[in-house]
Amino acid sequence: MPAIDPVITLERLNESHIEGITALYHDPMVARQTLQMPFPSSETWRKRLASDNERIVQLVALHQGAVVGSITLEQYSRVRRGHAGTFGMGVAQAWQGKGVGSTLLAAALDIADDWMNLRRVELSAYTDNEAAIGLYRKFGFETEGLFRDYAVRDGVFVDTLSMARLRRPRNAG
Repeated sequence: MPAIDPVITLERLNESHIEGITALYHDPMVARQTLQMPFPSSETWRKRLASDNERIVQLVALHQGAVVGSITLEQYSRVRRGHAGTFGMGVAQAWQGKGVGSTLLAAALDIADDWMNLRRVELSAYTDNEAAIGLYRKFGFETEGLFRDYAVRDGVFVDTLSMARLRRPRNAG
């Protein structure tokens, strides 16, 4: 895999990133691999930012100040599911395959493991998104099931894989 550009930085999503993250998900090739509706408004992202919920961590990858990727990690709020969370991620088409997704996912999993104490991180991925599935497997995610006709994309029902990563207890000592 090509090395990530050394000037990629990660930041917590803030007001200065709203236009960039809106533009990221305006790209049809990015939006079609997520469960987001196309053409999100800047106001949609402002509302997500304003929630100020510590169970939600939103990070952006920046290149020269421009948003080239994002990840949102969310710990479930139900008491009996508090040990688990999920995430959604998008990377600009020009930056796919260059390590941005790996950088975002590594940072999110560090937070999940070392700050939120999540035992389980879950996701769903379209079955035809081989690059994403490969990335998730690289980070220890395993397929747990198939959701048939899970979502509508491009006017067609598509399947997704249910994947999860279980954090094993660290050895004491």
